[in-house]
Amino acid sequence: MATPITKKRYKVSGIVSETPEVLLIKLVPDDGQPMDFEPGMFAMLHGIEAGTGKVMIGRAFSIASEPMAKELEFYIVKEHNGHQTHFLSCKNGDEFQVVGPHGQFKFVPDSKTKALFIAGGTGLAPFMSMLRFIKSHNTGTNVTLMYSVKYPTEIIRRDELDDFEKSIGTKVVVTVTRPPEGTTWLGETGRINADMISKYVPDVHERLVCICGPLPFVNAMKDALKSLKVSDSMVRADVWG
Repeated sequence: MATPITKKRYKVSGIVSETPEVLLIKLVPDDGQPMDFEPGMFAMLHGIEAGTGKVMIGRAFSIASEPMAKELEFYIVKEHNGHQTHFLSCKNGDEFQVVGPHGQFKFVPDSKTKALFIAGGTGLAPFMSMLRFIKSHNTGTNVTLMYSVKYPTEIIRRDELDDFEKSIGTKVVVTVTRPPEGTTWLGETGRINADMISKYVPDVHERLVCICGPLPFVNAMKDALKSLKVSDSMVRADVWG
């Protein structure tokens, strides 16, 4: 049965500079009724012009919160291709029209399916929804998360990722592609590739692989998986940017 799509007003309930490059935005529905969706789906966010009530052109963002959460959480790049996001000027109480949920990039966790999540940057968002669902519903799903960021300072929800390792046994592998000189970062460095996947996920052929990030990242991950002879039928991908 398809998840019903709603179109209604939300207000900004929280805005945080999560990392130097990423904003974390939270929205609450005016009617108090949370959105029902499957982990991994996205919503369209339309700004509402103060005074005129004009609904602006919307943009799609993956939902990071779990289904039926009181707030919808989104991760938004502050500057993309030289253009700053208008979310930088947002404040609590600002109104948006939210339309959703949409999308086929979804994974309802269970105890039988093993999964590999591969995230680039804000592509972490749908996996946060999935991991939060796994934790709150105690599904016992076996998950490895491989997460690529440019700098150690760009790790979104770092404390929560640490908690997933302890609370639900998620194996979290973070790799930094541009470690600054003199960094104290002790984790993996460089881009995710076939060798790195083989190192941390030797049973990759037994897992459903979900990828989310910018197009070049997604294509590189598909190539790496193909070189490891992972079946296309076991790979799902979502692209942003």
